[in-house]
Amino acid sequence: MNNVMTFRHTVPGWLRQAASIAVILCIVLAIWSVAATLANPAPSDPEPGWLPANWWNDRPILPSPPQVAVATWNGLFGYPVSSPRSLIFHAGVTLEAALAGFALATIIGIALATAIVHSRLLDKGLLPWVIVSQSIPVLATAPMIVVVLGNAGFTGLLPKAVISASLAFFPVTIGMCKGLRAAGSAQIELLHTYNASGSQIFRKLRWPAAIPYLFPALKVAMALAITGAIVGELPTGAQAGLGARLLIASYNGLMLLMWATLVVASLTAGLSVGVLTLIERALPRFRASQ
Repeated sequence: MNNVMTFRHTVPGWLRQAASIAVILCIVLAIWSVAATLANPAPSDPEPGWLPANWWNDRPILPSPPQVAVATWNGLFGYPVSSPRSLIFHAGVTLEAALAGFALATIIGIALATAIVHSRLLDKGLLPWVIVSQSIPVLATAPMIVVVLGNAGFTGLLPKAVISASLAFFPVTIGMCKGLRAAGSAQIELLHTYNASGSQIFRKLRWPAAIPYLFPALKVAMALAITGAIVGELPTGAQAGLGARLLIASYNGLMLLMWATLVVASLTAGLSVGVLTLIERALPRFRASQ
């Protein structure tokens, strides 16, 4: 037992985390490989090789991991970045809408949380509606948002950003509500004894106490913003973006393109969350508050 504890303390945290991710990935790939072998029919003229022959069907029911890897590589690096066939090009279009929605969601979420924490009426009346809003499927609200904004003369980026923000504002609101309430009542009373104003209590106590809750909420919001941007591309009839590629792949039965697009969407979300993690670690003020 002592040897195990010593090993844990000597191995860096990031290495343990990477090892855990690698183990989970290997398990997922193993299950996926078995499922692909069982789901896909054997080809009539199989080519010799060390991998199962039905892993390379032209139109597989369930693409195998190597097929998806090859399709993703070709989509990312097989065409110029400016080409409409490049998944990097479409990821950039989706990321633009996601970042706009993420910024809008961050502003709305922090503003709502601040209002809810400072008003008992909003706490009792508004917070339940914020929670209920997430029970409405975004696929149902997205066309309505597109129609309403389209009639108002807003097309293009804005409807997708609003749809993205409608998903992403929730974790920011809830996380900041919890964070702004993290300051103890004794600390608040102490500041009251010094005749501190409400704005001073917010700046010097509530906001620093909420910082450790902010970045985890922003990471969840970033992932949801990308999902919302992809969903927002579906009813807008977008010709570019990962959502548009998914729609084309679905209409034409292009399973490999569909899976490659999903992988790129996951990579985009992962890289975006990773950037937020780097920003969090680079800001000593935030780290000190934690």
